Amino acid sequence: MMKASKIFLFLFFISCVINVPAQDMSALVQKVKAKLDLVNDYVADGKMKTDVAFIKAPVGKIKIFFKKPNLFKIKRNNGISILPKGGVSVNMSSVLATKDYVALAAGDAMIDGIKTKIVKLLPMNENSEIILTTLYIDEADLLIKKAITTTKDNGTYEMQLYYGNYAAYGLPDKVIFSFDTKDYKMPKGITLEFEDNDKPTEAEKLKARKGRVEIIYSSYIINKGVDNSMFK
Repeated sequence: MMKASKIFLFLFFISCVINVPAQDMSALVQKVKAKLDLVNDYVADGKMKTDVAFIKAPVGKIKIFFKKPNLFKIKRNNGISILPKGGVSVNMSSVLATKDYVALAAGDAMIDGIKTKIVKLLPMNENSEIILTTLYIDEADLLIKKAITTTKDNGTYEMQLYYGNYAAYGLPDKVIFSFDTKDYKMPKGITLEFEDNDKPTEAEKLKARKGRVEIIYSSYIINKGVDNSMFK
């Protein structure tokens, strides 16, 4: 009986040790979410630069639409948009749209000279496309400086976020989005584009490289209303 009681107390202690940082991080994530929730919708103008070896896509002007809780769309004047599907978004409000996760502390890290808290979000829904999201949060300004998301079908993606004029709303001036092209699923209707003299082996090497999408926002129109038809 005494041995069983000791085991119970030990397990209870371990449970408390584990749950304390998780609770602390949940509070921090909720503060970040409350800041992002100040934005009900926005329309933004910007430019998108695509650096993927097997896709020819010049720098193009884009218009970005967002509406709570998770409607998000990028429209490009010309060319193609190659942002991955499957639960991945360059919009942090969409990433935190659900409360169906456990937030765990994972230490500290310096991002661009700023100390950040590392928080791992583990989805509680076993059917979630997202397996794990790691956030690097500037605790003082409640800004997400970096996010790494691992999905079931589309590999792992990383976002680096830079803030300026719209930091009060948690909206970035620039987002750099990188991913492994070997894990990327091509959008419907798009085929690989190689020069005629490219050998198949060289083509495979190109596809194994890192892909990178850079979005620079020039302006936002915030909380003025966005019609649902813009997301069709």
